[in-house]
Amino acid sequence: MRGGRRFVVALTGASGIRYGLRAMAALLRLGHEVHAMVSDGALRVAAEEEDVHFEGGARGLRTLLAAEGAAERLFVYDVRDIGARPASGTFVHDGMLVIPCSMNTLAAIAHGLADNLITRSADATLKEGRPLVLVPRETPLSAVHLENMLKLARLGVRIVAAMPAFYPRPKTVDDIVDFVAGRALDAVGVTDHGLFPRWKDLPRQGETEATEC
Repeated sequence: MRGGRRFVVALTGASGIRYGLRAMAALLRLGHEVHAMVSDGALRVAAEEEDVHFEGGARGLRTLLAAEGAAERLFVYDVRDIGARPASGTFVHDGMLVIPCSMNTLAAIAHGLADNLITRSADATLKEGRPLVLVPRETPLSAVHLENMLKLARLGVRIVAAMPAFYPRPKTVDDIVDFVAGRALDAVGVTDHGLFPRWKDLPRQGETEATEC
């Protein structure tokens, strides 16, 4: 691989499919390579929440993200293809994002049930000690959900729950989406995305802009 880094990104059937789409678009815009997979549940959520219908199934991501002008850096796999490259620990990458992450996928990863390409890729990422970031979107959370998250957190998995902050004073839904997607990218080591203002860049109450003397 030349140029940027390589990331695996999975979209699963939790609410908030636009978090994953925004994260992938940002990675491509920054020049990184994205190896994407989309569960059947995610395809349904995309249709119901966003009225987005992936032509040709998951491979329709190419059309959806065409505006990023990075077709040569976007690789899309069938979630049933457990022999695809990301399923192997020998596939070197810089981290995996599951965004959004359904409670079903989270539970499968927590218990080593590598029964499709998403969970198998996560299992390989975990065993190779590479960064694994899950972005669950569910509320309220049951004790089962919390126990699975705790188990994964103790294994070094970053749990970035889709909890938007309001200190940046978001004005649109896109601002909220950008914050969650940006924090997930932070957790996988991509911090130059520019999706939200950093704390140090925000004006404080009672502060005025500095002026040159």
